[in-house]
Amino acid sequence: MKPTRGSAMPPARDNAREVMCAWQRLAVATLLIAVVLLPGLAWLQVAPPAFGIRHVATLVIATFTAAYVLIIGYKTLLVLLGMRQRTAGSPSTSDKHRWVPTYTILVPLYKEAAVLRQLVANLSAIDYPTDRQQVLLLVEDDDEETLAGLRAVVLPEHFQVVEVAESFPRTKPKACNVGLMQATGELCVIYDAEDRPEPSQLHKAADAFASASRATVCVQAELQYYNPETNLLTRWFAAEYACNFSLILPALTRLRAPVPLGGTSNHFRTEVLRELGGWDEYNVTEDADLGMWIARSGLRVAVIDSVTWEEANSRPGNWIRQRSRWLKGYIQTYLVHMRHPFRLLRELGPAGFFSFQCVVGGTPFTLLANPVFWSLTIAYIAFSQRWVSDVFPAPVFYLGIASMVVGNLLSLWYLMLASMKRALYPGIKWLLIVPVYWAFMSLAAAKAAWQLMNPRLRHHWEKTTHGLIVDDARASLSESA
Repeated sequence: MKPTRGSAMPPARDNAREVMCAWQRLAVATLLIAVVLLPGLAWLQVAPPAFGIRHVATLVIATFTAAYVLIIGYKTLLVLLGMRQRTAGSPSTSDKHRWVPTYTILVPLYKEAAVLRQLVANLSAIDYPTDRQQVLLLVEDDDEETLAGLRAVVLPEHFQVVEVAESFPRTKPKACNVGLMQATGELCVIYDAEDRPEPSQLHKAADAFASASRATVCVQAELQYYNPETNLLTRWFAAEYACNFSLILPALTRLRAPVPLGGTSNHFRTEVLRELGGWDEYNVTEDADLGMWIARSGLRVAVIDSVTWEEANSRPGNWIRQRSRWLKGYIQTYLVHMRHPFRLLRELGPAGFFSFQCVVGGTPFTLLANPVFWSLTIAYIAFSQRWVSDVFPAPVFYLGIASMVVGNLLSLWYLMLASMKRALYPGIKWLLIVPVYWAFMSLAAAKAAWQLMNPRLRHHWEKTTHGLIVDDARASLSESA
């Protein structure tokens, strides 16, 4: 089938092209000075006591500690609610498939030649009438490797290759906006190159839309990994995914809080998605950002009882690239929506605003704050109780100790609960050393923050390499031969 070409549809709302507005730049600069400079000055006693350096350092540490405790407490509430939440999309036999709308499947591809045959097989296995499907394979027009691979594959009639014209920024959401302009389906869904959606997923999503109010404009399927036992990294990654998609997201939908969507397997009412402005082409986690705009528009997200299987990153370098992109996008999303905080408060309401702070802002905050708290713990051991008592009044000190001990235990408990819910039993014992994984996450957060400060990299899309399991298997065969 001859490829078609398209250009992106620019979102009309605020976007992440500008990283920070003026007041945000001032606030971040002040915070960095407080975090980096003031605690050191307090310890070295560079300034006279009357200057109050030590008191400012205490205030910063106390604020960070209180925020950390609030985030942990809110996450605990979400986990408890997630254990009780039932998902949508499981109709009885009598009313199954009561609505069979036309469906557009958007598949953004970039340097994915290695997985094309498996991708076509996975999408062809979807149990949905092909005459009601439109599958758009969205490929950058200079990605000769992927385009050549597609020419070598026999595509079903309802598959169409769409070449995305080269322009800045070169991101997945820009490709998705190109696809959205050409989408003919009443509903549309995003799948990544390595995805293996449950065959009945489109029917389940359509059934969920049919039984929901018109305010429900998106349903999110659960994402899980088909290779959790590859190595230690994939075991931790699979537990984290299980916690997020099996517990956290269902709880957020129950609370009608803003839902940061997953990057794939989110199903939309196509016309409403166009009215919302599509995806932010400058945001490298456009899914989370779109979830916020859905909530701000008074619309809803539901979670359906269907799984899409993905490949867990099994190589540390590839994992760092992927995670730093996710965290960079979370920071972008937070900054975009906090440009006008009082407007955001009005549109989300107090509860939604608080949830936004804890989930979208709290995720990168805790990961960036962790090294600060770890450093303070080392300083306590190295410089004795007297230095700590100078900077930490007793309430802050004991709150910090509680957040470190109880917070780590709670985080471990979340992962174990989610692993048991998803039957990831072999990996549970490896969660006892999961703080190593948290250190990797903080490293990725630091990289994300650095890239945002770099004008050349702030909108750079770090490509995640897929098909690593296949590559590793081929390498093993070659060595044995």
